[in-house]
Amino acid sequence: MVIRNARLMTCDPERPGLGMIDRGAVVMEGARIVWVGPDNEAPAGEATVINADGRLVTPGLVDCHTHAIFAGDRAGEFAMRAAGKGYLEIAEAGGGINATLGPTRGAGHAKLLGILMTRLERMRDGGTTSVEVKSGYDLTTEGELALLRTVKTVAALESPRVVPTLLAHLVPPERKADRDVFVREICEQWIPRAAAEQLATSVDVWCDTGAFTVDETRAIIGAAKAAAFGVRGHVGQLGDVGAAELMAEAGALSVDHVELISDAAIAALARAGTVAVMLPGACVQLRLPVPPVEKLRRAGVAMAVATDLNPGTSYCETLPIQMWLATTHYGMTVEEAWLGVTRVAARALRVEAGALVAGARADCVIWSCERPEEVPYRYGTNLVSRVICGGA
Repeated sequence: MVIRNARLMTCDPERPGLGMIDRGAVVMEGARIVWVGPDNEAPAGEATVINADGRLVTPGLVDCHTHAIFAGDRAGEFAMRAAGKGYLEIAEAGGGINATLGPTRGAGHAKLLGILMTRLERMRDGGTTSVEVKSGYDLTTEGELALLRTVKTVAALESPRVVPTLLAHLVPPERKADRDVFVREICEQWIPRAAAEQLATSVDVWCDTGAFTVDETRAIIGAAKAAAFGVRGHVGQLGDVGAAELMAEAGALSVDHVELISDAAIAALARAGTVAVMLPGACVQLRLPVPPVEKLRRAGVAMAVATDLNPGTSYCETLPIQMWLATTHYGMTVEEAWLGVTRVAARALRVEAGALVAGARADCVIWSCERPEEVPYRYGTNLVSRVICGGA
């Protein structure tokens, strides 16, 4: 397959900025890109030719933070929040993450499989070709492993590609009296069994006010590293408890949210090469302070952008609206937002994606526009014309 006559945004790190080629071509064989460059230099040969007609062609988008496997919704909480209720206030009244446990625990494999597949199809229709999916809405040993097995079933389809993460979300209400035992179960049962069944590639921990403590998180990420999992963390959303420094010390792949983070933690992330994942949908809905984007930028911390798809604070399945929020509410540049949903997001997931370069997986999006800035600018319109995912 060959895409020709394209306004090509390669995101190639060997090219400046977004790696634009004004009249470019992409040659694919099977599931791989074999050549990228100026259209008039494209190698000859028999192929299915797609004429982009001067439209924008980009790498497939990479959503590096989602909670896409859950049942039910929390629309009632949305109304409460619109009326001025805060996150912790809603959680203490029986809402929040705990309100999703019952519907998810009761759904079963077949129902969750259908729900997840539908959400992934919507994400793909919006240009996303690689998606991270976290567990975390069962919070029992058998339930969390069952969620990951469902994710593994969908991941085998490879359209879009799914990257599974085991999430230690919080201590459920019924385990608060024995939270030390619960943390040991995560370390001694969840993580080793997930590793044995190859159900995940990384372990995420929410280390924050009202979630896991720094000491509990240190134990969990120690077990994760012992099992050869990558490490990532929800940090600095509701409070700065020192989680970002801990994650940097552990060489985490990413720290996500980071609305509240110290200058020392930013410097530590830069030294560790840890990606900071911006989640503006949740930030805006919760009316939180904006992450210190300028400080992260000056320190050289790479910034990704993701949907944080979840039932409570960011029920959003496509990335362009998050790019709009990143560029308007967060003050990121258009270039930073695009790299945040392509090359940098792929780095956060440790997957080969997010750039149109020879040897990469053949994930491309043809847009019904010509300029990169049009996609976040026209966030309310789906400008996707065609998605090529793994060459299909």
